[in-house]
Amino acid sequence: MRDTCVLLVNPLSGGYSPGRIGETLSALRGYGFAPETLEVSTPDDAARCAGEICRGPTSPLVVVAGGDGTINGVVNGLVPGRATLAVLPFGTSNVLSRELGITSPSHALEKIAAGVSRSASVGYIEKGETGRYFLLMAGIGVDGAIVKGVRTAEKRLLRKGAYLLSALRLLLSWESGRLEVVSSDVTTDCHSVIVCNAAKYGGNFLIAPSASLFDPEFRMVCMLHGTRRGILKAAWSLVSGKGAGGAGIRTFAARDVEVRGVKPLQADGDYYLDAPVRIRTVPDFLRIVV
Repeated sequence: MRDTCVLLVNPLSGGYSPGRIGETLSALRGYGFAPETLEVSTPDDAARCAGEICRGPTSPLVVVAGGDGTINGVVNGLVPGRATLAVLPFGTSNVLSRELGITSPSHALEKIAAGVSRSASVGYIEKGETGRYFLLMAGIGVDGAIVKGVRTAEKRLLRKGAYLLSALRLLLSWESGRLEVVSSDVTTDCHSVIVCNAAKYGGNFLIAPSASLFDPEFRMVCMLHGTRRGILKAAWSLVSGKGAGGAGIRTFAARDVEVRGVKPLQADGDYYLDAPVRIRTVPDFLRIVV
């Protein structure tokens, strides 16, 4: 029998069903694991469970059956350098799974059985005494405002469509405030910024091709123009597969940035708090099954 693994299940995730979890457990046992199952319904639940798992005597394998928000919760409960994370794409957007090239839960299980993992970096958001890790991205400005404006009932009913509704509401009540993004080498005045620890965004959209979970450096994507037209143009470039670039977009690499200005911030697809914040990389925080 291989080492015990812990399967964290979010029953509120869009791809959840008792039958799928039963199949997952059977597959893990068939691959030689002895899985323990824990249910979590919020990111805070996930963080608490991950913390308890890391108190054990061995380095745990934590398998998450949920979406990017559940995964973010798990990451925020892990002890740095202790755990290996594996993901089953049961969420709404499953950005991390897409980043790793995982196409389905069965594909994810095959990767778990193969046992190949890599050391990955995360980002850390600091504001006063408050801090939070993120694995994929932190968006400040229009991105954070859209996520903050998503209504729970709409998300449960419409899934990704709830973000479109929030974006339409934001366009009707537009704000044109500015941010200042400061790194050791660059200072940029912009309307919004996305701090990318991974290449993809919102599903399968490529926003920062040179960003990687396995490189301890962010790719900063700054939207310079604060008009509706400028933001819509940047959004169209993203959804049409052209990535973030061209007039009105500034990109650069950084490991530690300060974002000045008061605007909403989302981390891994969930609203967290309002800037100003400091954001820095944390190398080798965990291992991820690839």
